[in-house]
Amino acid sequence: MRSPVTNAGTPAPSESDTNLSQERRAWAARNLDAAGRALLAQDERYFLRQSVSTPCLNAIVKAEGIFIQDTAGRRMMDFHGNNVHHVGYGHPRLKRAIAEQMEALPFTPRRYTSEPAVALAEKLAAIAPGNLGKVLFTTGGSDAIEVAIKLARAATGRYKTLSFWDAFHGAGFGSAAVGGEALFRSGPVGPLMPGAEHVAPFSSYRCPYGTSSAEESSAACARMIDYVLGREGDVALLIAEPVRAVPYIPSPGFWKEVRKICDRHGTLLVFDEIPTGLGKTGKMFACEHDGVVPDMLVLGKALGGGILPIAAVIARPELDVGADYAFGHYTHEKNPVTARAALTTIQIIEDEGLPANAANVGVVALARLRDIMAKRAIVGDVRGVGLLLGIELVSDRAAKTPANAEAEKVMYLAMEKGLSFKTTFGNVLTLTPPLTVTQAQMDRALDIIDECLALI
Repeated sequence: MRSPVTNAGTPAPSESDTNLSQERRAWAARNLDAAGRALLAQDERYFLRQSVSTPCLNAIVKAEGIFIQDTAGRRMMDFHGNNVHHVGYGHPRLKRAIAEQMEALPFTPRRYTSEPAVALAEKLAAIAPGNLGKVLFTTGGSDAIEVAIKLARAATGRYKTLSFWDAFHGAGFGSAAVGGEALFRSGPVGPLMPGAEHVAPFSSYRCPYGTSSAEESSAACARMIDYVLGREGDVALLIAEPVRAVPYIPSPGFWKEVRKICDRHGTLLVFDEIPTGLGKTGKMFACEHDGVVPDMLVLGKALGGGILPIAAVIARPELDVGADYAFGHYTHEKNPVTARAALTTIQIIEDEGLPANAANVGVVALARLRDIMAKRAIVGDVRGVGLLLGIELVSDRAAKTPANAEAEKVMYLAMEKGLSFKTTFGNVLTLTPPLTVTQAQMDRALDIIDECLALI
């Protein structure tokens, strides 16, 4: 059967590096051993192929702390980790808690609750901003986004959504619709959920509104949100990442203004903190940087400690309006093992002071990246907050011409030197290490990046 052909052609680079490039094939030829090649071949034989997934890059046999190790024995600092490894891979305390819970109570049928599930709900209500205190659990972030959409529709009596182009909110039908990446929402999968409206996002470096500063871009974006909500008049929710995972950081006050705009138009504000929550940006939640409380907050990825899949929607009590319906009747919603994993993960983050470590290491790292930018003409911009960092490569600083090929070369060179990360939009080196990363480890990672840039 021939692959579907669309008028749009191949989607532009967005969420991650693709798996079919010549640079990847060349890296594989240099670095994969026989065991890795055999496992990758079996993987491709049995898994459905898709961009940024199968065919896979490599085969991993060990993940511990900030490190992953492949079949050839190559050990790399993982500065990607799909943002699940906040507490590092295989944290001993977390593994013990999971094992003990499996022994005590491995599962509860859907109609029953358990102590771990209730304890996790209570903990999330305690740490969430403002009065957010009602929860639903799912097994993944995409499903949690779907729950938030359903809840907003039920609470407002409206069905439309507003979100940003270039955002990623998951691969489900509704979550892909509110997302803004062609890779997940275009071509043969459409049409998607009706009523999903989008606006251009804020951007300090490549502003789609034509501005030249983060402040001007944020102001223009807020005005467009106000305009669209006013013109539509019946939008149920605005969903967004409070800090864009690209990364782009909004100017101070942006979300306070958007909060006012949403309130004026009767639109719920939903923050997708799946990649940024639980300390990644130096605060427990990224929205705390602007002091804004959303109507709903969505967590996932790192909530399961990099071992088990669990996600959550945390909502204002006033949004508890679905008693007659089933918005998230998932088999593993109140699974005691995944709940224990999430509860222990939060306790580790608090007890080890990981948000503070992310803030401290991130400040020093961003300063170092600015030094690298000053001496490497290929670096057009560096940006970030906490341990969400981006290095944008360009072939011409004045024209801001994306250096996609060079970024891919740097990524694969870095892997050979012991550092793994991903690219976004084709030319942004995106660094998201565990919150456990030490200053020495971060220094070594940035040394590797600088060495690789020198070779381009």
